[in-house]
Amino acid sequence: MKPDIQLLTAAVLSVGGLVLLFCGAFVSPQGEIHQSLLVGFGEIATFAGALFGIDYVYKKKGDSK
Repeated sequence: MKPDIQLLTAAVLSVGGLVLLFCGAFVSPQGEIHQSLLVGFGEIATFAGALFGIDYVYKKKGDSK
């Protein structure tokens, strides 16, 4: 998988997590974020962060050679 696709996937997943977070705040009852939304956002953010981290490590290895 190309690094550009990995970064695009990570960005899309992060935005999706933010959408889940805002839906939890604005959907009835307002102001209450259900635990499943927070868990979903956490999982998505963790996955996206892992992709960014993996990409960084491989780019760093390529630069040192």
